[in-house]
Amino acid sequence: MENFINALSDLLWGQLVYVLLAVGIYFTLRLRLIQFRHFGHMFSVMKGSTKSDAAGISSFQALCTGLAARVGTGNLAGVAVAIYLGGPGAIFWMWLIAMIGMASAFVESTLAQLYKVKDDQGNYRGGPAYYMEKGLGQRWMGVLFSIFLIASFGLAFNGVQANSISDAMNTAFEIPKWMTGVSLVVISGIVIFGGLRSIARFSELVVPFMAIVYLLIAFVVVGMNVEKLPDVFSLIIKSAFGTAQIGAGAMGYTIAQGMMNGIKRGLFSNEAGMGSAPNTAATASPYPPHPASQGYVQMMGVFIDTLVICTCTAAIVLLSNQYVPGSGLTGIKLTQAALTEHIGNSGTYFIAFAVFFFAFTSIVANYAYAENNLVFLEHNHPARLAIFRLCVLGMVMFGAVADLPLVWTLADVSMAFMIITNLAAILLLSNSAIKLAKDYNKQRKDGKLPTFNANEYPELKAKIEPGIWDNH
Repeated sequence: MENFINALSDLLWGQLVYVLLAVGIYFTLRLRLIQFRHFGHMFSVMKGSTKSDAAGISSFQALCTGLAARVGTGNLAGVAVAIYLGGPGAIFWMWLIAMIGMASAFVESTLAQLYKVKDDQGNYRGGPAYYMEKGLGQRWMGVLFSIFLIASFGLAFNGVQANSISDAMNTAFEIPKWMTGVSLVVISGIVIFGGLRSIARFSELVVPFMAIVYLLIAFVVVGMNVEKLPDVFSLIIKSAFGTAQIGAGAMGYTIAQGMMNGIKRGLFSNEAGMGSAPNTAATASPYPPHPASQGYVQMMGVFIDTLVICTCTAAIVLLSNQYVPGSGLTGIKLTQAALTEHIGNSGTYFIAFAVFFFAFTSIVANYAYAENNLVFLEHNHPARLAIFRLCVLGMVMFGAVADLPLVWTLADVSMAFMIITNLAAILLLSNSAIKLAKDYNKQRKDGKLPTFNANEYPELKAKIEPGIWDNH
């Protein structure tokens, strides 16, 4: 059975990498290079991002919650793995896939905003399951998506994140894994049982802090090695296009390895097109009050995750002497060794704390995604939510003390089916997202604050939840 699951995972992901890339290129072209043309507007739209109302969290909180899930151990370990397996050129392809994937992130988050609803407590809910039901009229499709997401993000991935934390704490401080597990259960429980707004407030405080600290460390490393920077950029570009190799065969192999590992790790990290971040994007009260504004916010999330934080890890690794092809030093150990070379033994401890914060925020945000889909399945009775929260915490404890190769593979399979379902939906609904992008930018061009008026789009108004966009 284990061999079958591993083979299925390899088969699915071997194709999905190319599908996600193709979808990103398709949306990039249909939106006329929106992520390049409107790059500056991503930052401008954040000016009013702290505004919220009784029904939704602020756009800034939605951005931070999305980043909490995106920024995990993959930003520390995954980048090092990409460099080890694909060479420095993998970083170039990681940058490229992030820029392309920003268009997919725009589409799925815009659709999530358009088709959001209010739950029994008057809070916004939405995401792929909701736009499958509302936009496509296919509730069964949303049910499948929800089940796949709950299995992967809500349960399995939280076990994997807890495992990363307990490993890091055991290696750096020799803390027994069970003690780390108990601590994680207590801290996670406090945040999770506080509900969605508690998670949003937590993310708003912790995510900017951890990102800024990691950026500062990276800047220190770059400052200490500034004379090497031109050589590192040159190495990345040469490796990406195989010009550092001799012979056509070696060149072709180098390019293929760099592309595959850079694209794969980039997609895994920024989650563009996967259908995860839209679950948070839908819960925001956007400003400007238009679905497309949240599309810009979540594009920025992809940019920060991959082109900023992943680049920090790449700089730490490539400015050191620790990257040696074929040495066996890879993953989080390569990142730790590289930082230790730069700043001494404190580098090992810093990476341990970085793993803790990055992985812990992922646990909390992953739960928020799962709860959103549990509500869609109409299992939002307080007692049922409490039971599910206990299951999540149980998985955190299990993950902290157990080896999880099979659980990780099962999560990969479940997530693959989740992605396939989401990609089908956003392709079918792409005309709606593009229509909203044009409406938003026409109002900007006319000097207006972009505001969505559902009455101007009767074909959309017939499908969206009554009352959601009527007051804007």
